Amino acid sequence: MPREVPVQVTETVEITGHLMDSGLLSRVLDDIRGYGGEYTLDKFDLGYDKDDPSTVRMTVGAEDEESLQRLLMRIQTKGANLVDPGTPEITEVSQDGVFPDGFYSTTNLPTKVRLGGHWVAVQNPEMDCGLLVEGETVRTIPMSDVRAGMRIITSAQGVKVTPPIVANAEESFGFMESDVSSEKPQRVLVMQVADGMREAKANGQKVLWVGGPGIVHTGAAPAMVALVEAGFVDVLFAGNALATHDIESSLYGTSLGVDLARGRGVEHGHEHHIRAINTIRKAGSIAAAVEQGVLTSGVMHALVKKGKNFVLVGSVRDDGPLPDVYTDVLEGQRAMRAELPGVGYCLMAATMLHSVATGNILPSSIPLTCVDINPATVTKLADRGSSQARGIVTDVGLFIEHLARELSPTYADGK
Repeated sequence: MPREVPVQVTETVEITGHLMDSGLLSRVLDDIRGYGGEYTLDKFDLGYDKDDPSTVRMTVGAEDEESLQRLLMRIQTKGANLVDPGTPEITEVSQDGVFPDGFYSTTNLPTKVRLGGHWVAVQNPEMDCGLLVEGETVRTIPMSDVRAGMRIITSAQGVKVTPPIVANAEESFGFMESDVSSEKPQRVLVMQVADGMREAKANGQKVLWVGGPGIVHTGAAPAMVALVEAGFVDVLFAGNALATHDIESSLYGTSLGVDLARGRGVEHGHEHHIRAINTIRKAGSIAAAVEQGVLTSGVMHALVKKGKNFVLVGSVRDDGPLPDVYTDVLEGQRAMRAELPGVGYCLMAATMLHSVATGNILPSSIPLTCVDINPATVTKLADRGSSQARGIVTDVGLFIEHLARELSPTYADGK
């Protein structure tokens, strides 16, 4: 027997696209039932050829207005927008750090809000934020930054979301045939990433790297240095660990106490990382250590010498940490967001926590590739809502070395 839901309020929505072959319509209907709602199909225009879009119009209902609004917000993430968009409900914030009840919870997809009779594009689309109205503009704002007196949208009415376009398999971009790739030709994958970086640079955009200490542990730091010098690393997001072990490698030739040239531990090597941190703290900062001639090589040295920005955000397990590390995670998030304007490509390598953190603040319009030896790392990004994420399961060290050869003609093993 079908479940009986006492429908009190309804709205009519419409969705257009490759609804059947992509499974999009099925997911929308699952969301409606999952949120305790009901639906009636009012119109179903099925595309005739494979390239023809389909259009579905349906009436969606729920037992009360609050439940309906939450349901509408949910299915909007898949492109099911109101036929009659209306105008948004706007509520003034009464308490710092607290959204008004019923606030519109955002996605990282392109979003528009109807203000003054016309559609206004939401600035810096980011998931899990609110929509802040400032005069004739709208932008996302995280909960921690909201302040009393701000005006926040509290309805699905007056909001429109554009879902990502799902390409046909034969037209898709290389490894996009599967979200996580482990058995594709390595050279092809490297060339595709290199092409994405070249395209971003050709468009005057920045290349963002999100890195973990595995870059150093696998011996790929020299290759990354070559990429910095070739102009393909404009911003780095990382934690205390990558910078610490990169500096440890520069000062002692080890990473986590392991000699990178011989692949085995050295006497007193377990002390090297903390001594490296102490050395930089004595200098005052990473940049100061470079200027003083204390730090003379490595990824962090190359970034400083090239005038590139980096944001290091720490965690509760950090030693030290380095003086450049943000220990307040909210301040770290703000610093990361400040670097996003102008980014045209993002490569994530060997870090689950910082990859997910960055994926949470990236608009869906920025191409994103995650490289990791662990398939769980690359699938977690898509699971957390980064629909544009594509993954490559491989050894990070070898991948970055191959990428350096593709993008830096002067790079050679051992340089």
